[in-house]
Amino acid sequence: MSLSQTIDFDLDLINRYNTAGPRYTSYPTAVQFHEGFTAERYAEIARETNASGRPLSLYFHIPFCDTVCFYCACNKVVTKDRTRARPYLDRLYREMELQGELFDRSRPVTQLHWGGGTPTFISHDEMTELMQRTAEHFRLLDDDTGEYSIEIDPREVDDHTLSLLRKLGFNRISLGVQDFDERVQQAVNRVQSESLVLGVLDEARRLGFRSTSVDLIYGLPHQDRKTFGHTVDKIIQVDPARISVFNYAHLPDRFKPQRRINEADLPSPSEKLAILQQTIQQLTEAGYVYIGMDHFAKPDDELAVAQRDHTLYRNFQGYSTHSNCDLVGLGSTSVGMVGHSYSQNRHDLESYFERIDAGRLAVFRGVELDADDLLRRDVITRLICHFELAFADVEKAHGIRFTDYFAQELKALEGMQADGLLQMTGESITVLPAGRLLIRNICMTFDRYLREAKEQRFSRVI
Repeated sequence: MSLSQTIDFDLDLINRYNTAGPRYTSYPTAVQFHEGFTAERYAEIARETNASGRPLSLYFHIPFCDTVCFYCACNKVVTKDRTRARPYLDRLYREMELQGELFDRSRPVTQLHWGGGTPTFISHDEMTELMQRTAEHFRLLDDDTGEYSIEIDPREVDDHTLSLLRKLGFNRISLGVQDFDERVQQAVNRVQSESLVLGVLDEARRLGFRSTSVDLIYGLPHQDRKTFGHTVDKIIQVDPARISVFNYAHLPDRFKPQRRINEADLPSPSEKLAILQQTIQQLTEAGYVYIGMDHFAKPDDELAVAQRDHTLYRNFQGYSTHSNCDLVGLGSTSVGMVGHSYSQNRHDLESYFERIDAGRLAVFRGVELDADDLLRRDVITRLICHFELAFADVEKAHGIRFTDYFAQELKALEGMQADGLLQMTGESITVLPAGRLLIRNICMTFDRYLREAKEQRFSRVI
């Protein structure tokens, strides 16, 4: 394992640096999106990208959930009425038609993802139809070489769901587990049996899904080291390729469902950090490598290999091996990354429907990146993905002298170097094992918008 894939848990450093900051699924972050970026400008940029011939990545947002999970901060529509999917899908097909007209059919879709909400909320017939309609407007791969993934709620899986998804071309699944402890599940309204979850993972392996990923959350009500440790041990036993361990951020003022969580039941800040420390130890001892942020993967997984090869990338869906794609966001609230721009669709269904019914793209805001944005995005991406940065690589790509352009930032990093988070020479920055958990803090040093911001609108880094 390379130095960049080892990690030290230094409680003193974590406590000192545990401030609020972006997750850098984009730079500039969504805080910089504005309504001066129009659907018309998006369409112009999209057409211009055809000259590159780059492959496409498609993200579909399916917002519906049968029941609300109290911890959830996603854009969703909670309903028992399955018929509500039909009018939404009809608009999604119309949006695909509008988007499909912008991109050459010769551009292959090498990455596709259904997220939400709960994508498996829709019926099997609707899943089949959605994939068929997608193939009418975009060039899907039929040889299983693409990365076609879907988020799964184990409670929404029947005897035929996984086999259908595999037949439709999906080869990766991400499973929301969060915690096996029944008391925790009841407190967050996410009750699902251990046998159900493990059964889905076993079935996915039998059907030949290329990768299974499991999501866990620490910091939920009634959690402690002992109970969460049991959950982690059970997940390790079923051997998923990837494990995400997310920090629960309790922000009831911003996310209404969280108001139903009793704050007194949450673990203390010190217990929460102890849970994280123990989880890191369990996963690394089991052979998982720390990719960054919340993500762990087996050493032979594509993410771990890409990190060692310096080809790892980060976008709105997290860590990725598809850095050369234009990302097309489809559905309400979806975010796209096309050319040197980010764009976002209308959030609520009513305004999303209204735009599509008028024959217009649902894009309502975004941002175009200038040369400084592209440069800083490159620096932040290299650091957050590879934990090291050679100045010469950035100078060659952007035509600048690194030590001159970033003199202020390098000066600001000296304190982090003194604290053992990183090592700087006149030619490079290397994030040390003690700095990996605090990579967001290091990246924040290069964030021009954050430096100029009057207020913080982010969760804590740990």
